[in-house]
Formats: sequence, structure tokens, C-alpha cells
Amino acid sequence: MQPELRKAARRGRASRQAAVSTTVAPRTRKVRPYTLLDEAALVAIEDQADWILQNIGVEFRGDQVALDLFAAAGANVDGERVTFEPGLARKLCSTAPSEFKLHARNPANTVTLGGDNVVLMPGYGSPFVSDLEKGRRYATLEDFQNFVKLTYSTPWLHHSGGTVCEPTDVPVNKRHLDMVLAHLTLSAKPFMGSVTSPERSQDSIDMARLVFGAEFMEKNVVMQGNINANSPLIYDDTMSGSLRIYAAENQCVCVSPAIFAGAMGPLSPAAVVAQTLAEAMVGIALVQLVRTGCPVVFGSFHSTMNLKSGALTFGSPEANLASMAISQLGHRLGVPVRSGGGQISASNAPDGQAMQDSTGAMWATLLSGAHQVWHSAGWLEGGLVMSYEKFIMDVDHCGVMLTMLQGFGVDEEAFGRDAYLETGPGQNFLSTQHTLRHFITANFQSDIPEAGSFETWSENGSPTSDQRATARWKQMLTNYKAPPMDENVLAALNEFVARRKASMPDEWY
Repeated sequence: MQPELRKAARRGRASRQAAVSTTVAPRTRKVRPYTLLDEAALVAIEDQADWILQNIGVEFRGDQVALDLFAAAGANVDGERVTFEPGLARKLCSTAPSEFKLHARNPANTVTLGGDNVVLMPGYGSPFVSDLEKGRRYATLEDFQNFVKLTYSTPWLHHSGGTVCEPTDVPVNKRHLDMVLAHLTLSAKPFMGSVTSPERSQDSIDMARLVFGAEFMEKNVVMQGNINANSPLIYDDTMSGSLRIYAAENQCVCVSPAIFAGAMGPLSPAAVVAQTLAEAMVGIALVQLVRTGCPVVFGSFHSTMNLKSGALTFGSPEANLASMAISQLGHRLGVPVRSGGGQISASNAPDGQAMQDSTGAMWATLLSGAHQVWHSAGWLEGGLVMSYEKFIMDVDHCGVMLTMLQGFGVDEEAFGRDAYLETGPGQNFLSTQHTLRHFITANFQSDIPEAGSFETWSENGSPTSDQRATARWKQMLTNYKAPPMDENVLAALNEFVARRKASMPDEWY
């Protein structure tokens, strides 16, 4: 290698190492979404969703307020069951915005949902965590805080997430306070609040208000709440009550039916997609009845099953096709879409199966044009486990996928004509000025240490990718620095958490 190139290479390595924490991940796509279904198929699915809502309906259990709102809007209410004439649910959804900003504590991290925007976030809801040294275990508050720190530290995730893992060492009725506190203080990216009861949803809103201010939150979205339909075709009062709390405060509600084909709905992808649309439209309609124009996200979570054993499967072709169809339907509904995919897997380890499942699901998700992708990092065992090593492997793949969504340029500089003039036939391009101008940023640079040649890899103990990922997550936690926060705001948050905890007994179940 020529001396000039060696010097540039040293500068490049230093620049890449410094850029690990300062890289800004792309937040938009240039590659167009893939359209799986034609117009006739989309209309057939929408007609089936209307058929479900007219002939079967959706039950709202224990929420008379929701039932009264639907009755006043023209739906048919019989006991706790609500049915809709064709087109009514879609009409009620029409006031939801097609695009909106989700503000972060640091405005540089504010994201937009809808349009050509892409927002990636970590896994959600796992009661267990795992790493190669300590193995599989119940998650603690320290684990939760670690994943918030890791998510904040990587440029490839745009959103801090919600219940990234369940801190089981804190009482059930109090842990939401610690989780929201972690999102607000250890990160400055967008986040999700609690939805496990209306009271906990209100606590989340109140804590966010201490940070963002009541006046700002009245006009702007700073947080999200995830509302799952209790598929098939039920909303319980916990979910609908929390939905109404977020909607009343003009904060984003993500409505996410969860359908496992063959258990919560028929087996076929067409039926799963139609039922998802039906359940989601009803939830979105309720949001609009509580507060017209409140931002929503059309979410989904679905999987197939091993029909021999009953075990859930993830990343299957049928589920991936459903993800693609749901994105199309969400675009037609005119609201941002949360994919049912992400880097999900039923594997019990961060192995080849885990990455195969995850890659298939993530490809389908991003090609579909989904705007928000949950479970983008860390997911194992069908969501039972957040894995430290898989988190790192997944985040690296997020960087690959976001880079691919940008396509490539075809301008004068991209063609590198000066490089041809500088060299000649049969000569290499390594030391050309074009190479020196671009080699630092030309290719995606993995954050997982390279294994090197076979001989070097063997001499270093033959470390596999998950073992190399262990070193990476430990380094990230060592290097983590909390984003600054006003001391008075921090004191107010801590006082709120202490006061709320003191007002309630410990409940572990």
C-alpha cells in the first residue's frame, strides 16, 4: 500500500471509530414500497373487514363510555357488542392524520410517522433477558435501564421503545413509574408510556408533562401508547380505558390487533389480514370519537403456528405476506402503519435460525412501506426473551437495511470519471483521489468486530458473531453517557415517582 493511502487509511479508521456514536441513521426511504396485492384483492379484503364488523361485531367489555360513544356515532350497540354498517368504521377513522411528528426530548431525535419515513425501535414486552455469560433469567430494572441505554447509544434505532423488557424485581403496580423515568432520563429519543391500566397511563402522561410542559403537549405528540385488541374481536376495559386516556391528551395511540392464525383467527393470510383491519379500524374510530384528529398508528402483530405442536412460529412466509398486505391496507386507510414484523424469531438462541427468521421478517416489513417497526432488535423465543447479543446483531442489520433503503446516487461524483483518468487499463483504483475522498463513508461499516482471516480468527479463539457481540454491548454500556436534563425537571420527576410509589402498596401479581 502506498504511503499516502496508508495515512488516509489510518485517518479513516479513526474517523469511523469516532463516528460510531455520532452517525445519524436515515429516517426516510428512497426505495419505493412493494405492492403485493392488486386493487381487486385489496377491495375484497376491505369488504371482508366490513362483513366482520356488520355480522359479527366487536365487544367492548366493561367500558360503558366507549359503548356510548359508538352508539352516538351511529353504530349498533347490543349489550357490549358493537356492529357497524359497511363503511361506517372507515368513515370514523377518516379524521386521523396521515402523518405527524413524534417529538423527542432532544429535538434532533424528533421523528415523523407517515409518508416516506421509517422509525425503528427495540423489542417490547419480554419477561426474560439473556446473555452469553449469565444465561437466561428474569429481567430486572437494571436490564431495562441497560437496554434503554443501548438503544439511546446506537444510531440505528430511532425510538427508545416501551416495555423493552419487564423489570420483574419491581412490584407490578409500580414498575411503570421506573420504566417511564428511565425513558425520560436515560434517553432523549421518543418513547412509549404504560398501558397496563388507565391509572398507569395517566401517570405516564403526567410524567411526560413534567418534562415537555402542558402547553406543548396540548398541541404536540411526545409519546405513544400501545393498545392491543384482545383478538378475536374484543377490547377489554384495560385497553379501551388506556386508549381513551392517551386520546384525550392528544398523544399517539398505536392500535395493534394480535392474531395468531388458527388460534385468534382463521388460518389463511387473507382472513388474518381482514380481521386485523376490522379490529384496528374499530380502535382507531374510538380514538377519533374521544378526540377528533388525535394521531394514531395502525399496528399489527401476527404469526403462524406449528399446527402439529401448537407452537408459534415467526418469520414465516405466510406471516411475512400478511405484513406486506397490512401495510398496503394501512396506506389506503390513510394512517401511519406499524408493522407486525421486525426482527422476530422463535429461536431459543441468537443463532442461524434466529437471524434467518429475523431477516425474512425485516425484509418483508421494510419492503412493505411500514412507517414504524417494533421488535427491530433483541427479540428471541417468540418475544419471551430480550437477548443482549441478538440486540447487537439486530442493530447491525438495521444499519444494513436502512442503508439499502437509500438506494445509490448517479451524479457526476458517483461515476468517478476522474479516477479512470488518474489510472489506466489494468491498474487498481485504491490510491485514486476518488477513493481517498469516499472510502471512509462509501460502504456500511459493521459495529461488530470483524473476525479477520481464518488464521487470525483461529488464533483469537474462533469467536462467533454472538461472542463478538458480547464485547460490543459491554463497550457500549461502558461508553454510555446520559443526555443532559434540567436539574429542576429531574427533581420533579423523582419526586413524582417517589410520591406515587408511596401512595400504593406493593402488588406483585
